Amino acid sequence: MMSPNRQNVGGWALLIPIAVLLGGFFLYPVARLLGLSLFDGSGHFTLLQYSRLFGSPVYVSVLWTTLQIAFWTTIVSLIAGYPVAYAISRADGQSRARLMLWVLLPFWTSFLVRTFAWIVLLGRTGVVNDTLLKLGLTKAPLDLIFNMAGVLVGMVHALMPLAILTLVPVMEKINRDLERAASIMGARGGATFWRVYFPLSFPGVAAAGLLVFISALGFFITPALLGSPKQTMIGQLIIQQIQEMMNWPFAGAISALLITATVIIFLAYDRLVGMSTLAGEASDRSGSSSGSTKIGKACLALAGRLSDSVSSSFGAIGISGGPFAVGWASRVFVLLFLSVPALFLIPVSFSKGAFIEWPPTLISSQWYLAIAESPQWLQAGTRSFVVAGLSALLALLIGTPAAFALNRFDLPGKSGVLALILAPLIVPRIVTAVGLFYLFAQLGLIGTTLGLVIGHAVLSVPYVTITVMAVLRHHDWRLEQAASTMGARRIATLRRITLPLIRNGLIAAYLFAFVTSFDELTVALFVTGGLFGTLPKQMWDDALLKVSPTLAAVSVVLLILITAFVVIAERLSRARKV
Repeated sequence: MMSPNRQNVGGWALLIPIAVLLGGFFLYPVARLLGLSLFDGSGHFTLLQYSRLFGSPVYVSVLWTTLQIAFWTTIVSLIAGYPVAYAISRADGQSRARLMLWVLLPFWTSFLVRTFAWIVLLGRTGVVNDTLLKLGLTKAPLDLIFNMAGVLVGMVHALMPLAILTLVPVMEKINRDLERAASIMGARGGATFWRVYFPLSFPGVAAAGLLVFISALGFFITPALLGSPKQTMIGQLIIQQIQEMMNWPFAGAISALLITATVIIFLAYDRLVGMSTLAGEASDRSGSSSGSTKIGKACLALAGRLSDSVSSSFGAIGISGGPFAVGWASRVFVLLFLSVPALFLIPVSFSKGAFIEWPPTLISSQWYLAIAESPQWLQAGTRSFVVAGLSALLALLIGTPAAFALNRFDLPGKSGVLALILAPLIVPRIVTAVGLFYLFAQLGLIGTTLGLVIGHAVLSVPYVTITVMAVLRHHDWRLEQAASTMGARRIATLRRITLPLIRNGLIAAYLFAFVTSFDELTVALFVTGGLFGTLPKQMWDDALLKVSPTLAAVSVVLLILITAFVVIAERLSRARKV
């Protein structure tokens, strides 16, 4: 009989590619960046940068502002996204596909253009204020942007889909019979939800909250465009130190401050809930769910009673549908919130005016013709598709073996391996981008396709690994064992049984990685170079010069192309499944 250590050799071998990618192009550059803050120009150890960092209240104040914005973004995203995730998890067939389409719509619209869309929608002369004034609801335009409210709107819009997509897999695995059993035992709707369903969904809530919070910490575009100097976030300070002052040591010190805050939050999460929840598993910490303590149970029981009281009140005043109608209305509102900026861009792209404005002066196709006649736009678009396709393929080829290793083998230190794989999601993206820029400058990879593919693969491979792990957890491994007893070799079994059965999951993982790469701007800002840019980088450069309807036209074209790409991939997946 083969010893456990020898059995695990195959598992460790499957982890070699992802260890090389993340070790060489994530851990090393980030460590180098942080190391710059600890040594002076002569190579001597110094804490001068940290003395400067903590000697001024400005930087601590910016960190506190960053944490506040990330916290409220997380809370709003979870509260608003939870009902939508619940509806998706309960929907079947085409209804589920349509709901997912609306949730994913923001992902298919350029992040930069979505932000500019909010500027036009929420500006003093924008759509919202214009509507409120015409309806007589306000006497003067409201200040909806260039403040905390504007920043939260933009960040919630960007990150709520991530919360929903994280919640859905956990909710799908909740046994509906438990709710039926509670109902049979006499529990009303509110008590059933808060005392049965919500505790079971809590691992998903915790995982979604952590991913949204950590992602929000590294934001810099949204606060720069929708906020005021009071909403300056720490990512903006890092970019300022690199691009304007070329002060790498101090940028490293600020990055260390951000990473320290992130790691503390992550360790607290792992202690309370368990890191495995980020991969869609149940909590691996006893007492981690909200209903596991006496205080938690009391709070959930109170919430259940209040929900049932509200339900009775709705019925008493004759509101048809009661909470169901309110829940339905809230889901519609959230879906409209997610889709309005993308839909708003369609009429704007046909404007005759030279700026993004509302209402647009219709109708002209000049901006689409400008794209078709511009070599710069066409080259940037082609480059984005090539880089996204290659980086997604690289992430799939590296992340899939890692998922097999973590799923099939009982490796010692598996939680540490999973932490390494998830690290690019945990470390704010701005820190990763700056670290890659410093490394690529030494390797001569600035402004190259290879550099972009590697950088985007680093960011995409955690999503691929998590997605494939979720698929493999529901895979029946007895089929491989049966093939083995029939004399099939491992390669033949993998090619003819395993991969065909998990094909849909692999397609989903590839699409997730493709979209992640295609709309990536942070890494592109640093490693593309002046003459080599992706489409998001080109849109960023164009927006800095003039916010023209060309940006809206490009976004509409991308929306159509990527939607067609996803629909075709889904139909091919269904055809192969049949």
